[in-house]
Amino acid sequence: MPFILAGEITTHYALEGPEGAPVLLLANSLGTSFHIWDDVMADIVPHFRVLRYDMRGHGLTDAPPLPDAQSGYSIATLAGDALALMDALHIGKANVCGLSIGGMVAQHLAAHAPERVNRVVLSDTAMQIGPPSVWNERLAGIRRDGLAAVAPGVMARWFTEGFRTARPELMRGYANMVARTALDGYVGCAMAVRDADLTASAARIRAPVLVVVGDQDPATPPASAEALAAAIPGARLEVIADASHIPCVEQPQALMGVVLPFLRG
Repeated sequence: MPFILAGEITTHYALEGPEGAPVLLLANSLGTSFHIWDDVMADIVPHFRVLRYDMRGHGLTDAPPLPDAQSGYSIATLAGDALALMDALHIGKANVCGLSIGGMVAQHLAAHAPERVNRVVLSDTAMQIGPPSVWNERLAGIRRDGLAAVAPGVMARWFTEGFRTARPELMRGYANMVARTALDGYVGCAMAVRDADLTASAARIRAPVLVVVGDQDPATPPASAEALAAAIPGARLEVIADASHIPCVEQPQALMGVVLPFLRG
């Protein structure tokens, strides 16, 4: 299991694919580890040097304690973690694909560190996700009852009803992934999403961008993906049929059918 000191935190990562191939950085979603990308790896690794990592506070990466009940991490901090990881591994520039909060990290990188980014895929994300009141209510419940109590509701937002019914063992596994996330890590990243409004920086992005979204995503619905694509100069939008918030798990082949041609130019 590779670990590396990247900036101020020890980060768990995996680097796979042909040496010398273009690098593709994958940024995971809230409450997951980098294994969220497992089902697309076979399609990607023949073409790219794939860098996956557990975001701050997730998986096996450090979860720095929060300073107080009102303060979390920030998207800028999380983007800084991604750059620190690239620096530690001597990666100057990468394609970036981010899911949900990972997509917000990718937006920040493209807007504020354009010299480090080639092409960008923004999956099931937005410039702003949910009003703060919704996040505050959710965080109060998590602090009161723990992550295990909210995990079933998270599955209902992440996956369509048909997929949940067909794959009960997968739902149990992903519910475990959520429940076993460090509490400070989950809360800190949730507060980063709550406090983020990336609207002003979207127009600054000059890298080629593909926005993808599941057609049944209730967390970042197609309308918010349309707004994101419209705000980024030259961005393209693709809607993935029969998918909710995590298309890389629910519809990996359909997702790669649009992502790989884009990334390969």
